[in-house]
Amino acid sequence: MSVLDQPPLFGIGDIPRVRQPAGGDTQSIQQRFEGFHALNPWVYRALERMTAECAQHGWKRVGIGMLFELLRYRYGEATRGDEFRLNNSYRSRYVRLLVDEHPEWSPLFEVRALRTD
Repeated sequence: MSVLDQPPLFGIGDIPRVRQPAGGDTQSIQQRFEGFHALNPWVYRALERMTAECAQHGWKRVGIGMLFELLRYRYGEATRGDEFRLNNSYRSRYVRLLVDEHPEWSPLFEVRALRTD
């Protein structure tokens, strides 16, 4: 029996994926991110809430990867508009939104150059 034939973990069944609007394959990462963000504003709010908790507890560094994995664990099945429930390509965009809205959090995150493809 392959992994794909096994029953889903945590009772989560096959969840239908909503594809990006037409032209999704020719859109830049930024354009795809903006579409995903518009369909899933709760993702940013959840990241904001988790980052605030980390800052309140005195964390010196926060990894966006850790926050994404927590969201995947808790809420991954609830996203819309991308074949990946939480696309790793959007991590850096979310960090930039968080720091733009909360400049005091800039020391918490490492920010690297953006990919534009």
